[in-house]
Amino acid sequence: MAEHIITGIDVGTYHVKVAVARMPQKGSSAKPEIIGTGLSESRGLKSGYIIHEADVARSIKSAIAQAEKNAGMAIKRAHIGIGSIGLEEIYSHGEIIPSRADSEITSSDLEKVMQDSEERVLDHIPNRRILHSIPLRYMIDGTEVLGRAQGLKGTKLEVDSLFITTYEQHVNDLISTIEKLGVYVEDVIASPLAASFVMLSKAQKRAGCVLTNIGAETTSIVVFEDSTPLSLKIFPTGSSDITNDIALGLRVPLEDAEKIKRGAMTSATYSKKRLDEIIRERLQSIFTLIDAHLQKIKRDGLLPAGAILTGGGANVAGVVEVAKSALELPARLATLEMGKSTKVRDASWAVAYGLCMWGASDTEETSAIGMVKHTRRNILSWLSQFLP
Repeated sequence: MAEHIITGIDVGTYHVKVAVARMPQKGSSAKPEIIGTGLSESRGLKSGYIIHEADVARSIKSAIAQAEKNAGMAIKRAHIGIGSIGLEEIYSHGEIIPSRADSEITSSDLEKVMQDSEERVLDHIPNRRILHSIPLRYMIDGTEVLGRAQGLKGTKLEVDSLFITTYEQHVNDLISTIEKLGVYVEDVIASPLAASFVMLSKAQKRAGCVLTNIGAETTSIVVFEDSTPLSLKIFPTGSSDITNDIALGLRVPLEDAEKIKRGAMTSATYSKKRLDEIIRERLQSIFTLIDAHLQKIKRDGLLPAGAILTGGGANVAGVVEVAKSALELPARLATLEMGKSTKVRDASWAVAYGLCMWGASDTEETSAIGMVKHTRRNILSWLSQFLP
């Protein structure tokens, strides 16, 4: 049997990361095994979207070349993540009358009610493309379904749904840039969702949590409850703002400010107390934005598994304490579990590996140019077998 190889490309504002994974033989419950990685500095991006295509192409090409060398094979197809500030969510409602004469609900009815839900929002999202369609809850004759709706009977089927969208232009630019390098884009996935596949356990998703990724120029969150993604949001602030604040507050060059933030530069020329204040103020502003969003979706203080923190900004001293205080939730740093065979342990690889997990979930069918929509049935039920 030919090996099934999956590639994930995470085009971040700070780094481009490429992960090549080998899928175990069919029937195996083992996780995809990383056999090659590539890393390069990102250029030509702002807040996750392309502003200089040639620079972005060079960055991606460099990371792909490294991954190909490490894996010992050419990369021809890939799943890509998109995490720009253009990512947004929109909620909708759909309803239909079941098609069967005996009123039993079929899988076709579930598809039709989601389609009705989608059609109701299409006129409200010009210039945007739906990446993911996620049913949050079904109702039959006005009563919420606990468990599966398929097989039950009723005269009216309703659904409350979540659609994750992004600017069509951003997606098309990213796909075009990668495909010009000779790599076919199989699918496009929201980066926060891809990261959640490998950063969160089944228990955390079931109880309720918020995965918080503090990147260079953006901070992303994805909220889970009852094993379902309820909300996804990108904020236009990140760890680079901490660096800028340090440079201004301590009156030091940006290069030194970055080193100070990382703890790689110690000097008696600045006040440690003042540094802590500067960092805490910026972190407080980031978590205040997150808390305001949790209030908006009525989940503030109501996520028992708390905040799981990842990204470069999660390595800043004091971040866990600020998160606990601002969100009034438990908080901890995320850990990346990628199997014993892989050498990659850095949580910054979560999106790239999560993309490989996504690709491994559907080995029999390749989608069109990254625009396929997955419901939680194909995302979460398959991935649950890999989570502790």
